[in-house]
Amino acid sequence: MKGFSILLFLHLFFSSVTCFVNRDQFPPDFLFGTSTSSFQIEGAYLEGNKGLSNWDVFSHIPGKIKDGSNADVADDHYHLYMEDVQLMHSLGVNSYRFSISWSRILPRGRFGEINSVGIEFYNNLIDALLLKGIQPFVTLSHYDIPQELEDRYGAWLSSQIQEDFGYYAEVCFKAFGDRVKYWTTFNEPNPMISSGYRKGTFPPGHCSKPFGDCPTGNSEIEPYIAAHNVILSHATAADIYRKRYQVKQDGSIGIVMSTYWYEPLRNIPADRSAAQRYLAFDIAWFLDPIIYGNYPPEMREILGSRLPTFSSEDRRKLQNKLDFIGINHYSTLYVKDCMFFPCQANASEGDMFALRTGERDGIPIGTPTAMTTFYVVPQGMEKMVMYMMERYNNTPLFITENGYPQESNPDVSVKDLLNDTQRVEYLRSYLASLTVAMRQGADVRGYFVWSIIDNFEWLNGYSLRFGLYYVDYDTLKRSPKLSAQWYKQFLQGSKILKEKSDGQKLGHLVS
Repeated sequence: MKGFSILLFLHLFFSSVTCFVNRDQFPPDFLFGTSTSSFQIEGAYLEGNKGLSNWDVFSHIPGKIKDGSNADVADDHYHLYMEDVQLMHSLGVNSYRFSISWSRILPRGRFGEINSVGIEFYNNLIDALLLKGIQPFVTLSHYDIPQELEDRYGAWLSSQIQEDFGYYAEVCFKAFGDRVKYWTTFNEPNPMISSGYRKGTFPPGHCSKPFGDCPTGNSEIEPYIAAHNVILSHATAADIYRKRYQVKQDGSIGIVMSTYWYEPLRNIPADRSAAQRYLAFDIAWFLDPIIYGNYPPEMREILGSRLPTFSSEDRRKLQNKLDFIGINHYSTLYVKDCMFFPCQANASEGDMFALRTGERDGIPIGTPTAMTTFYVVPQGMEKMVMYMMERYNNTPLFITENGYPQESNPDVSVKDLLNDTQRVEYLRSYLASLTVAMRQGADVRGYFVWSIIDNFEWLNGYSLRFGLYYVDYDTLKRSPKLSAQWYKQFLQGSKILKEKSDGQKLGHLVS
């Protein structure tokens, strides 16, 4: 493998002249790391007094997960965390983004005791990271919540969850905040809510026609109620952190959003407006209230009274805003207007009267990957960062996830999975695009690869692999892929070339 890696590097060096991507193009204090989430890697789902989470329950329902798997064991990071910390250290990263399992800390939410065994596990993980010079970057809620809260009062559909989340956040600030300097309240609340309450594909599986056929739910109302409670839960946690912990702990707090860049399908005003509208309904839905105190005008104009309102107390909490924004960015899609140009029946997604697609005239927007909505379009990184910079007054940004999915099935050999040249090219080209945005003044302070190891990929189970390290799920052995070697070389300061690609490889974006 080592010899092949050198040959690959030389091939890329001489194949076509191009721009460099170098560690030195980033500030000395820039955070370079890897990302994971508790549910996807920890396993040990009933060990250490942990309670059931909503995803524990959901993933055991037949037919919900593509390959019929679950995360009961996953990567067994709960027992193998020291090995995984050593993998990160060997790469040379200076930060690690992970999430805390709410149901491992508070098995029954605020209705039960704090689980000292769960506290001990995360204390040990945090201490192990710091001993290796790796800064913890902690997410409080990455999709999973205690099932108790769903059973008691309907979780995100009830304002009671704001109190529960605030209580949970304070437990974590008290236990870990002396060593954790970067907190995010939520990971990707936008797909969490849309998938859970509009399409019904995530827990709690709520939806109504034409968006889906679920036993319960109202796709026109529930997503906005649930999102409102997420926003105010963030505000509650930020309020607690600002008042009681931030000064003495010297940390910062933010939120992480899922971000696609959207290009107009056709170079016409209607599609250009639709692309901007999609960004508002997808990202500004959560960030505008947190940063500006209200929902985006693009949403209010269409939804009217279906959008909840903020009370004076809500607005007071929202004044805490955030210290940074995390964005998970993987891909770019086209958007077609459905407000003035008819789309096929039920094709318009949500209430934005627009349709996403990855193709135009049969030609994909970029090189397809193993995920149907993930295409390789590096320029989307620059455009997404610049959008965030302009809409949110250059609030500091972290790229909290960026990565490449490989298909994993019996027909794909381990050798091919280890020789992940597509991931190497993907990471190189997206990092190069990020430097373009930074040269234009974007205040970007970190970049995290998803993921350090292959793991349980939600509805796709183990049929997709994002890791820099290959995991044999029978033995749990971790093996470095070519991308791990590349990332290590990059972090050591090697000049890595971004191959100049043709229009198809880099995507067919409208200028």
